[in-house]
Amino acid sequence: MKQFFKMTLAVVCGLFIASIISGLISLLILSSIAALGESVPAVPSKAMLTVNLSSLSITEQQTPSNPFEMIGSDSGMPQQLAILDAVNAINNAAEDPRISFIYLRSDGATQITACEELRKALARFRTSGKAVVSYIEAPTTLSYYLASVADKVYMTSNLGTLININGVSSQMVYLKDLLDKLGVNVQLIRHGKYKSAGEPYIRSTPSAEALEQTRAMVNSMWGVIAEEISASRGISVDALNSAIDNLKLASPEDMLAEGLVDGLLSREQLYNKVADLYVAESFEDVKSISLQDYSAALLAEQLAKKGPAGTIAVLHADGQIVEGIATQEVAGARYASLIRKLRKDDKIKAVVLRVNSPGGSVLASEQIKEQLDSLKAVKPLIASYGDYAASGGYWISNNCDKIYSDALTLTGSIGVFSIVPEFSKTLKNVAHVNVQSVSSNKHGDLMSCMRPFDADELAYMQKPVEQIYEKFTSVVAEGRDMPVSKVDEIGQGRVWTGVEALHIGLVDEIGTLSDAISYAASLAGNPELSDWKISAYPEPQTLFESIMTMFGGAPESSLIKKVEELKAPMMLARIPYELRFFRP
Repeated sequence: MKQFFKMTLAVVCGLFIASIISGLISLLILSSIAALGESVPAVPSKAMLTVNLSSLSITEQQTPSNPFEMIGSDSGMPQQLAILDAVNAINNAAEDPRISFIYLRSDGATQITACEELRKALARFRTSGKAVVSYIEAPTTLSYYLASVADKVYMTSNLGTLININGVSSQMVYLKDLLDKLGVNVQLIRHGKYKSAGEPYIRSTPSAEALEQTRAMVNSMWGVIAEEISASRGISVDALNSAIDNLKLASPEDMLAEGLVDGLLSREQLYNKVADLYVAESFEDVKSISLQDYSAALLAEQLAKKGPAGTIAVLHADGQIVEGIATQEVAGARYASLIRKLRKDDKIKAVVLRVNSPGGSVLASEQIKEQLDSLKAVKPLIASYGDYAASGGYWISNNCDKIYSDALTLTGSIGVFSIVPEFSKTLKNVAHVNVQSVSSNKHGDLMSCMRPFDADELAYMQKPVEQIYEKFTSVVAEGRDMPVSKVDEIGQGRVWTGVEALHIGLVDEIGTLSDAISYAASLAGNPELSDWKISAYPEPQTLFESIMTMFGGAPESSLIKKVEELKAPMMLARIPYELRFFRP
């Protein structure tokens, strides 16, 4: 017994010591991470501003990095910079005597409207008389669209480089044949002939309406991109389309011959060009600062100045609209509470709602819109659209005082659908499992997913879809001051680009997030942005919250919960597309 107590005491002491050591190590790690973020970059008295999207990811809102990825510099993970901070830095650089010119590396660009807003900022920068020089090595349609804004576009002279400038394309994947083999029957209830988000589960090929709107979407997006490339390069849209359609862009020499670049240079030759522009004897004498470091330096300089008189809040609705308090999505209850706080905060004089959402839960959208309407009653509320502002994303924002949209935004999708799968054939024919339901009432097992709906049940499910569509169209009619019949005509689940949405009255102006903020400032009584504090919401997680999320996980994203949601299907207002531009 004495030996037992000795061993027990030893174990307890060992655990105690281990916990202390673990705590000290954690503190050291946290201290190291904190130290990484404390130093503020210095801006050289004469500098080249480098915008390199192969090592920089432009995001809607700054998000906390994985703490352990922050330790060490060889993680290969691109740094993040919010689009507003990036654009503000470029705008500031135009008037900053310390910045001589911009060196742009657009290879790696993936966010379409971020590139549109960066491109406009770079075009404004050029009007200051300072140059933008671009260098590309593996151009895609998106990265070249951004690069083409430069005064000079140079390309690697190396053979073997991959050129992927082929226009805009959308891949539509249909799953019915696979689901039939698995015995899965997906029951789609919807309103809107263009509301095609659920079609892949019930069809083997796209409907005529889905093909029509997809063709219109890609042609509209390419029209914007082609017009801007052509204007920047001094070539016709027909010539650009001919080069692409006839596969004339297979090598750097082809790019030069078609007038898409100004020269083919090795890295060393490029460095010599940069040195000449900087008026230096060699590239080693060129002092540079990255866009992310320059942005951080500007923020530090602004904080050192006298505090502003008021605040303009930028509320980011970035992600799917879901119910509850999820931290990684636009959660109805969480955002409703946040909007209420913004409304009651007397320091906040105006709010810009930045929407980058394909939509989602109708219930959550209504919760958010209710609070936004209350906010609008007491403060200016301006909307700015990113990649998407569709379905639920349009539902929550159409009543703003003014809507700014990027030209390449996907918006509209005014429609509703619900999906209820049933697995009776899967269980019987694939898994060889028999299920017998026993219910107290005729439709007691309606949502069991173990049998198909009968005609009465389909009508029962269709009724709330029709009611929600009627509410959706009336909400838009009120917000956009147009007849419900007109909303229904341009609704039916139809997706529009920002350019198209302007022509049919769904948005007010093609403009950037910066434009929306400037307008909000003017409505708040002072158009001078330097007099305002611009604050982003929801506020980023603290380092501690980020670590706890990383270790604890996000319960709302668990696979089990998503499977359970199938048994309690929601009414959804969601766009059928997701934009993806991958890094080469």
